[in-house]
Amino acid sequence: MTAIVLPDLCDAHGDDVAVLEPMFSSFGGVEAFGGPAVTVKCFEDNSLVGEQVALPGKGRVLVVDGGGSLRCALLGDNLAQKASDNGWAGVIVYGCVRDVEILAEIDLGVQALAPHPRKSVKKGVGELDVPVTFAGTTIRPGDHVYADANGVICASKSLITA
Repeated sequence: MTAIVLPDLCDAHGDDVAVLEPMFSSFGGVEAFGGPAVTVKCFEDNSLVGEQVALPGKGRVLVVDGGGSLRCALLGDNLAQKASDNGWAGVIVYGCVRDVEILAEIDLGVQALAPHPRKSVKKGVGELDVPVTFAGTTIRPGDHVYADANGVICASKSLITA
């Protein structure tokens, strides 16, 4: 697979690329990652996140719209390890993560707004495979998302050739 370098992808694909507003930081052990999006919309409840990372990832990216909440974490070391073990390329969280020292050692791309030590509730509330809008961009299930130290981008088709 071709290396993921966001400036190069933006240059090569121009208007086919949506660039998310620069608000995310990298927390995972993999800095550059990308793949087809699976979307979850949840607010301070990571039940669906846990359900999804338990499934085969097949190189996909879990995109979590946590409403931008800075009051609890939607991903921690246990779920991140499960995602890595199950073949997910990465997780992008419009919200917070925790266990950041351990996340940095896990073979998974993780981008989020900030760290937070508090865990989320688990009431089973949320939506799966719906369009999510944050950071000035709408990401639909199946869109291709990519992230590296330069930010996060989205496109309706794959930008990487094998």
